[in-house]
Amino acid sequence: MRLHIILLSTFILLCVLSAIPLGQADGATPPSKNDTAHWKSANLTALQMHVAFFDRDNDGIIYIEETYQGLRALGVDAALAVAGSLFVNGGLNSPTRPPGTGTSPSLPIYISNISKGKHGSDTDAYDSDGKFVPEKFEQIFTKYAKTNPNALSSQELDDMLQANQEPGDVKGCAGSTAEWKLLYSLAKDKDGFLQKDTVKSVYDGSLFYKLAQNTQKTRS
Repeated sequence: MRLHIILLSTFILLCVLSAIPLGQADGATPPSKNDTAHWKSANLTALQMHVAFFDRDNDGIIYIEETYQGLRALGVDAALAVAGSLFVNGGLNSPTRPPGTGTSPSLPIYISNISKGKHGSDTDAYDSDGKFVPEKFEQIFTKYAKTNPNALSSQELDDMLQANQEPGDVKGCAGSTAEWKLLYSLAKDKDGFLQKDTVKSVYDGSLFYKLAQNTQKTRS
């Protein structure tokens, strides 16, 4: 199944909004990692670092337009970026929204509460607080990397996703599938393998900055 069909299907399942304000996305540049004045100077968990790339204005909140901009910066085509941003923000807005905060059509994701949006049917490489769990990360490869001990093939990735599925967890299964398929699409090597170092770099978000730089060079 093609990746855009997966994202559109999960979008329907999650019943998120049917429209998005797009703004200026294609020329968006990654936020400077040297700016210590904004909220990112705080001691972030691995999960917060994982999503911080998409906080394009560094205010600790990821609006749906910023998710679109981030996906476009990674080289995702416009139609898939629309579907992806609807899916991501539609799924994470409610669990991360602070008590007493009203709803918004921009479906903001509050990074301080991102651990509350952790879904099931995943690898558990993040714990319930959003911290990285090295042992669980290593198990991804000891269990499923059969061809190359330090990389996953497409079939091995599918085997992992199937093994992690929890009965009745439609939302979690959809989330895991969309995340891993998008990662594979963007970051597989020339031989069709997802390298261990590459996967590890996505857990702290550093891969996104690298991919964005490569995409910017390709477009210029």
